[in-house]
Amino acid sequence: MQDKVNLKIDWASYEASKYACENWHYSKTIPVGKLVKVGAWENDKFIGVVIFGRGANNNMLKPFGLNADEGCELVRIALKRHETYVSKILAFAIKFLKKQSPELRLIVSYSDADQNHHGGIYQATNWIYNGKTAETVSYVDKDGRSWHARNVGPRVDHDKQISAVRSQCRVVKNPGKHRYLMPLDDNMRKQVQQLAKPYPKRMKQAMIDTIDTAKVQHLSIRSTELSEL
Repeated sequence: MQDKVNLKIDWASYEASKYACENWHYSKTIPVGKLVKVGAWENDKFIGVVIFGRGANNNMLKPFGLNADEGCELVRIALKRHETYVSKILAFAIKFLKKQSPELRLIVSYSDADQNHHGGIYQATNWIYNGKTAETVSYVDKDGRSWHARNVGPRVDHDKQISAVRSQCRVVKNPGKHRYLMPLDDNMRKQVQQLAKPYPKRMKQAMIDTIDTAKVQHLSIRSTELSEL
């Protein structure tokens, strides 16, 4: 069925990208800052975007010895119902990006553990898992809006208006995010491969594995008991 689908990858407008993020991504928002927006079409119908950006962490590339022009973050995959495998769309988008920016050596992406995401699409496309980021704190106001600590945290106490906002918020602890790496050249792959850790499991799969292990241990115990009769 997929062979009958004509997939097209090209630049997407801000308006189209914003629509895709607000309607087809769980966050319902488009990231801020400078973005590279790669659109996808099936049989000439727009199905969504893959968006790359600088990311919110200015130190994201430092552990890998790269400057800001040598790497980026995959910040959104926002797709409506489609027939092409996401892995294929993502691979084509990365190839499209690399052609436009040949100086790029590494793409970093994060999977939200607090949304029960384990990074299945990255595992399916052979990204390198680099562990979890540190736990963070955010502030949620009475209207349910979430504020980043850098905007209303104690470090900005010099602003009375910000302090007033924080006083009305409840503190929410966020678990670290799963970090995945996609090296874009052989030398970078050799470098980050040394940092690889075992892929995290989907929550449901982890529970099944735990149950299966318990079953095996129970059967092992029963087997020992029977052998002693």
